[in-house]
Amino acid sequence: MTEDLAAAGPDPSADVPSPALVELATAHGVATDFWDWQGQHVVVPRESVEAVLAALGVAAHSEESVRAALDDVRDAPWRRTLPACVVVRSGRPAEVAVHVPHGDPVQVHAELETGGRVDLAQTDRWVEPRYIGGREVGEATFAVPGDLPLGWHELVAVVGAGGAGDPAYAEKARVPLVVTPDRLELPTAVAEGPPTWGLMTQLYSVRSRRSWGHGDLDDLAELARWSAEQLGAGFVLINPLHAPSPTVPVEPSPYLPVTRRFVSPLYVRVEQVPEHAYLTGAVRADIERTALLQRATSSSTALIDRDAVWEAKRAALSLVHSVPRGAAREADYRAFRDREGAGLVDFATWCALAEVHGAGWSGWPEELQDPRSAAVAAAREELTERVDFFCWLQWVVDEQLDAAQRRATASGMPLGIVHDLAVGVHRDGADTWALQDVMARGVSVGAPPDDFNQVGQDWSQPPWRPDRLAEAGYGPYRDMLRTVLRHSGGVRVDHILGLFRLWWVPEGRSAAEGTYVRFDHEALVGILALEAWRAGAVVVGEDLGTVEPWVRDYLADRGLLGTSILWFERDDQGQPRPPETWRRLCLASATTHDLPPTAGYLAGEHIRIRDDLGLLTRPVEEERRVDEADRASWIALLVERGWLAAGAERDVAAVTVALHRALAATPSRLLGVALTDVVGEVRAMNQPGTHAEYPNWQVPLADGSGAPVLLDDLVGSARAAELAAAVRGRPSA
Repeated sequence: MTEDLAAAGPDPSADVPSPALVELATAHGVATDFWDWQGQHVVVPRESVEAVLAALGVAAHSEESVRAALDDVRDAPWRRTLPACVVVRSGRPAEVAVHVPHGDPVQVHAELETGGRVDLAQTDRWVEPRYIGGREVGEATFAVPGDLPLGWHELVAVVGAGGAGDPAYAEKARVPLVVTPDRLELPTAVAEGPPTWGLMTQLYSVRSRRSWGHGDLDDLAELARWSAEQLGAGFVLINPLHAPSPTVPVEPSPYLPVTRRFVSPLYVRVEQVPEHAYLTGAVRADIERTALLQRATSSSTALIDRDAVWEAKRAALSLVHSVPRGAAREADYRAFRDREGAGLVDFATWCALAEVHGAGWSGWPEELQDPRSAAVAAAREELTERVDFFCWLQWVVDEQLDAAQRRATASGMPLGIVHDLAVGVHRDGADTWALQDVMARGVSVGAPPDDFNQVGQDWSQPPWRPDRLAEAGYGPYRDMLRTVLRHSGGVRVDHILGLFRLWWVPEGRSAAEGTYVRFDHEALVGILALEAWRAGAVVVGEDLGTVEPWVRDYLADRGLLGTSILWFERDDQGQPRPPETWRRLCLASATTHDLPPTAGYLAGEHIRIRDDLGLLTRPVEEERRVDEADRASWIALLVERGWLAAGAERDVAAVTVALHRALAATPSRLLGVALTDVVGEVRAMNQPGTHAEYPNWQVPLADGSGAPVLLDDLVGSARAAELAAAVRGRPSA
């Protein structure tokens, strides 16, 4: 009998979550099964589910711990008077449950952000009391009216009258009450008339003869002015400008910053800082020598050297920082610091400590790993000058962001600069140090296997903990959004699907062994819409990959735009989707930063790179055959519609223009033109699923032969004018 069991192998059900574990995981939003990109049903291994629950602070390693955790999650809402945070949609009445000692009176009111008070009426719904912690707890429900103004308010519950030995005793519970737009409406200039088109670019790669080997905010302002005035562009979409560590080596990926709230000083134009004008003598000459050396690299074919750029700019900006500011400038700086508050000081403190102890805070002395410790307070005092320097840098970059947006809109752009919001941050960075209470540990964010990344992706970024983020009243999320939106006409949210569910990968397991964790999408999408409404901005969600069928409809209902990449737009039969049937609420483009430029895609560059790096799960011949058939089907449609002349199927420039004519035929309200397509670049900016294997995010803007193209040389570009005419649905001049 023993031999028979041994021959049968291990029990296949041993790694399958038990029914109780499934119930517990579901209660915490952790998926125990899902449907993959090929339509196959996948059961998540038990160990993966347990590891993800552990990252949420839930012990589930035994059936006893699972049962205890189930009791806890059922009782949790009854242990607090009000939910941690209440997020509602304007125009839609809602209910909120209030838990009080059974029989105690309770009144609830809203204190409005702008002043004033609104009393909430109690509803007639009755719920059986429960015994929690040895006492009987009752539940009352109150109606949140649908006509409250948009904004960040407070919900206040006043419990009891008398008791606690004092006749005047009354306990108050306060939580945030966030009223969000039911729908984020597009600006009139975007909602009506012809589609609004704009350039999409990696700003660091766009260099001019005045930039220091790395694109900066003055280059951005000039790119916006030129494309608006000469080409009729309505926006410029750029990569995330989030800050990396102030130490070298500088992380090249704009999608792996140390913070998403603060901005990289690599984008500062040193000469545009007003105090630079007051430098004299040897100091000024020294900065000018540094500038000349860095400017020379802008014409080089070499990869972008962020380390050299940062060392040069940090030295120069430290000298500029030492110049005394006039009274008005000083007042502006103090107002900026007051507005940004403790979050700015925490970030600057982390930067100053990183200069001393290194970028990875988990390796710092233990007493410095807690941002609220006495040791950190003492270090902040000791490093006052460097802390102030990093605060000042954020003020400087904020001013230059404002100037770039003002120049863009003054040039006629209805939107101006559209920023990008990365999915997460570096696991050992400033945000994970300052916001430890709301970040999950022991897991990282990624994506399950899909057609383009068949082994899955692990982005090495810790996610928010949904429960802790709610406990914090979504304050860290709101503060981050406000920075990104402050000087912009829009924001692209990378992997917006993460506001619904996010793929968590336990440490030590492959990307394919993760699972989905659900977030409160009503709260996250609602707050995003609220902050965009306040900023007068549009929101574009990058909704590519494995998408639940209802998510895109939900985003459209909330007024958020999706993303359509031409090569991926296919109908149920796998044929190119006719452009006129594409989504209206959408940013449509021929390519994206995760694909090669059109010239490279037509040459199969994406297949070559993945084959060279061992990222394919199918034979390369099969990949090429499928890819060539896909591209041929689109090119055939271009010829059929008259956008491409018969016989020009192998003319890369002609096909590129024809693809943009197809975009012009869509109802999509925003159309994107990659700047790499304007210059004829072949190389990919990024190869997903790689780190050091490919020079991701380091390729400077260049033409098809690899020769650098400077911003100064784009003015008067015939190719730019031809693509602009194509995407506007007009014949070339």
